[in-house]
Amino acid sequence: MIRIQRAAERYPGGDPAAGVDTRHALSFGPYYDPDNLRFGGLLAVNEERLAPGAGFDEHPHSHTEIVTWVVEGELTHRDSAGHETVVRPGDLQHLSAAAGVRHVERNDGAAPLAFVQMWLAPRETGGDPSYDLVRELPGRYDLPAAGAVLSVHRPAAGERVPLPAADAVYVHVVRGTVGLAGEELTAGDAARITAEAELTAVAAAPAELLVWEFRD
Repeated sequence: MIRIQRAAERYPGGDPAAGVDTRHALSFGPYYDPDNLRFGGLLAVNEERLAPGAGFDEHPHSHTEIVTWVVEGELTHRDSAGHETVVRPGDLQHLSAAAGVRHVERNDGAAPLAFVQMWLAPRETGGDPSYDLVRELPGRYDLPAAGAVLSVHRPAAGERVPLPAADAVYVHVVRGTVGLAGEELTAGDAARITAEAELTAVAAAPAELLVWEFRD
């Protein structure tokens, strides 16, 4: 089964007056849909856009694996475990909240910032928070704490991307245009795939895809 969610179908959130524009793929905050609570291990897939100087002040998380992919601009991160970093396009940031952590996320740069932030449910709760930053992710990131793998693909026009035959697969189009199962997906569109095998995405133009796979 394949469910396509178009960019325009995402639930708007954030605080545009404060320079924070958010689009939610799954139920989040005041938006609640009992048929759209999670997919596989994903609890949230948020497209975030922060104007220069805007951001999220210190706030808590617990029992959540938080993965951030910067599309453009620079994200400044600080957390209560002592990490302070700047995350740039091509970098992957993973904050494991474990039993509890607090962090700040801001656009301290002069240019607009856009990033995709994905929250995943851990297989086990508790423990100490941890932080990982992979500069220029080579294409694959294993997240055993959530039973998940994230792959990043940047196909050229006409290039084919075979999708994994997993229990659940989530495809997010960061940029460009791809064809999948007779549908054309553009930036911000996503596909939720279950009980399918040997699917292939074909780039109609240079593209960037985030592909999550989940296995029991």
